[in-house]
Amino acid sequence: MTKKLSKLNQYLVLFTGALMVFVYFIPLWYISLEAPQYPEGLSMYISINTISGGEKHDLQNINLLNHYIGMGEILSSSIPELLYMPYILGFMIFGAVITFAIPRLGMVYLGIANMSLVAIAGMFDFWRWEYNYGHNLNPSAPIIVPGMAYQPPLLGCKEMLNITACSYPNLGVLSMIIGLFVLLYIVYKEGKFNVK
Repeated sequence: MTKKLSKLNQYLVLFTGALMVFVYFIPLWYISLEAPQYPEGLSMYISINTISGGEKHDLQNINLLNHYIGMGEILSSSIPELLYMPYILGFMIFGAVITFAIPRLGMVYLGIANMSLVAIAGMFDFWRWEYNYGHNLNPSAPIIVPGMAYQPPLLGCKEMLNITACSYPNLGVLSMIIGLFVLLYIVYKEGKFNVK
C-alpha cells in the first residue's frame, strides 16, 4: 500500500478531484411528477446544497400539489444534509490533491473507501428523507386517503393516486461514479504492473 503511483495514475487522481469540483455546478438528482392538473409535467433538481424546480414555478407547484395530500413543503433549508454536503465533497477533493502531492497507492484505497461510504450513506439518507416526507402527513390535509403514503421512489417510477413520480441520478452522481471507477482502474493497473 506504500507503493508510489505512476505519473499517469497520479494525474488520473487529479482528474477524479476535478470531476468532484464539477459536482458543485451540476445537479445530483432529478425527480419528475406527472399529474392531470399538470399535463406538461413538473420536475425538480437536487444539487449539492439546494433544491430547485426544473422550470421557474415547478417547485412552487409541486409544493402546492403536495399541500392537498398533506405532505410537507420542500425547502432546501429544511434538509440539513444540504448544509454539510459541500464540506464533505470539499474534503474528498482535498484528499485527491493530497494524493496527487503524495502519490501513494494507500491513499487511492482511502479515496475509494471514502467515496463508497459517502455514496452508501447518501443513498440511505435520501431514502430516509423520502420515507419521512411521504409518511408524515398532515392529518388536516384537504385530501386524505386512509392508509395511503406518498413516498417517492428512490430509483425509477411509481404511481401514487393519479400522480406518477420518477426519480433518477443526474450528472453530479454520474461524475462521482466515473471518479470512483477511475480510482478502481488505478488500483487495478498498479496491481497489474506490480506482479512479478
